Amino acid sequence: MHQEFWHERWQQNQIGFHNEDINPHLQNYWPVLNVAPGSRVLVPLCGKSNDMLWLLAQGYEVLGVELSPVAVQAFFNENKLVATTYQQGKFAISKTDALSIYCGDYFDLSAADLAGVSAVYDRASLVALPPEMRIAYTEQMQHLLNPGTKTLLVAFDYPQQEMAGPPFSVQTPEVQSLYDSWCDVNLVHTEDILDQEPRFRDKGVSRMHEEIYHLSVR
Repeated sequence: MHQEFWHERWQQNQIGFHNEDINPHLQNYWPVLNVAPGSRVLVPLCGKSNDMLWLLAQGYEVLGVELSPVAVQAFFNENKLVATTYQQGKFAISKTDALSIYCGDYFDLSAADLAGVSAVYDRASLVALPPEMRIAYTEQMQHLLNPGTKTLLVAFDYPQQEMAGPPFSVQTPEVQSLYDSWCDVNLVHTEDILDQEPRFRDKGVSRMHEEIYHLSVR
């Protein structure tokens, strides 16, 4: 989506994609990746996700990337965290202890920005992007990540014609197409979530599965 779309959503507080609760799939399937405590974890398009707090509590250093300054400020305010903010290149970086949030365009990230990153948590970034941007998103990720980097990816599978994204339907064949050439891809869990997500049923969606993948960069 164009940057203006996301700026407007945050400014108007149209953030139905935000979930106050810690994602249960993060709690259940992150430990299987065996990411060593103390490792640096990238959370792209992080919004004000409280999942970052869970990762911090497990002893990780967290690097979030978010386009909207409204989202970044809300995260620190709502969690009563005091951050030091400074400019580095095209990013305004807000940092406190083991958490840094880079406010700016994900596509402006460099490998130097991600130095030391050994894992990625992608709950709402790939599925937030239309098809042509998903290709660019994963090409950028391939450029940024070192071999051995592990990713927990959360995706949705539903009939795309029944609802305009975001979140978009990103089904297994597309995940394989985007990642297979440079990652080992494992689908570790599929769950029917339509009954848990009435907002999607109300939009006319007849089927919705949440799918959890483990990826490992070769």
